[in-house]
Amino acid sequence: MSKKGRVLVAMSGGVDSSVAAVMLHEQGYEVIGITMKTWDYASSGGSSKETGCCSLDSINDARSLAVSYGFPHYILDIRNEFGDYVIDNFVDEYIAGRTPNPCVLCNTHIKWEALIKRADKLDCEFIATGHYANIRQHDNGRYVISKGLDEHKDQSYVLWGVSQENLARTQFPLGSFHKSEIKQMALDMGQHELANKSESYEICFVPNNDYRDFLRNKRPTLDQEIGPGNFILSDGTVVGQHIGYPYFTIGQRKGLGIALGKPMFVIEILPESNSVMLGEEHELERTQAWVRDINLVKYASIEQPMEAVTKIRYKDAGAQSILTQHGDKMQVDFPHAVKGIAPGQSAVFYEGNDLLGGGFLMK
Repeated sequence: MSKKGRVLVAMSGGVDSSVAAVMLHEQGYEVIGITMKTWDYASSGGSSKETGCCSLDSINDARSLAVSYGFPHYILDIRNEFGDYVIDNFVDEYIAGRTPNPCVLCNTHIKWEALIKRADKLDCEFIATGHYANIRQHDNGRYVISKGLDEHKDQSYVLWGVSQENLARTQFPLGSFHKSEIKQMALDMGQHELANKSESYEICFVPNNDYRDFLRNKRPTLDQEIGPGNFILSDGTVVGQHIGYPYFTIGQRKGLGIALGKPMFVIEILPESNSVMLGEEHELERTQAWVRDINLVKYASIEQPMEAVTKIRYKDAGAQSILTQHGDKMQVDFPHAVKGIAPGQSAVFYEGNDLLGGGFLMK
């Protein structure tokens, strides 16, 4: 074993994880590559060519790179665990009238656990991924995630649920680089096709990014079970009919199938009455949110109300807030109203660039 140690690197076949593996290899680590097969495209109702991190081409790309640099590569089939947990949760959340966050669940409950388990079997001290984030040990002994240097690629938002135990063994080699630098490294490695490989920003298991068709495919009787419902205003006035509440999300403006003479947005979903509440943009504003199932990263607990920046969606710039912890829930107060708080999505808290923690938005 090398002096640096042995590290298991999650390789999707894309440029980020591939360069991460090579970087660690060149730094003197004993690298073992692993590609996780998380889902079957055909079972998701896809009609076009299989693409993305779980395709045969991506698996072969990862293996080919590992062979060219002389380190082992394995394929780990976690389709059952992924489907049972992530996909079932995805469907259940929409049926509950919430907007799910599958990438967070996958990282927290599937990928990290699967990587750590396999790392133990292969005597690897560390695991590594191609996420754009940083990690360090704080003076208080806790492992802290902080934002990646490339603010446009920062992925700390989807990592709030990873446990301290797992963070202690995690490395993020790309955290101090910009995406452009990683692409240049791939070119310098002679991996021109890899450097120019297209990236997908869609949910990996939802073909064509159409979650409505995905729900119908996974739950064929869904339309019969729920049926059409009413569009209502905040005062209860019925203004039209919709195809079923699971097919709408908070903040949605396009694709409502109704015209009321002015821009209208989904401001609330009421599954108990199969109603979708519409309102003008200002009706999306909220000054408080509650967050459940919190996982704190930088501190073990927040004893007193503290200032933080809270992001309520992945591409959200974040808003100033006051955090007050109540057991496994967090009260978040915004001095200036924020728009589009969607139950089921993640709320993630930051102190400067450091990730304080996060949880799921409540209704």
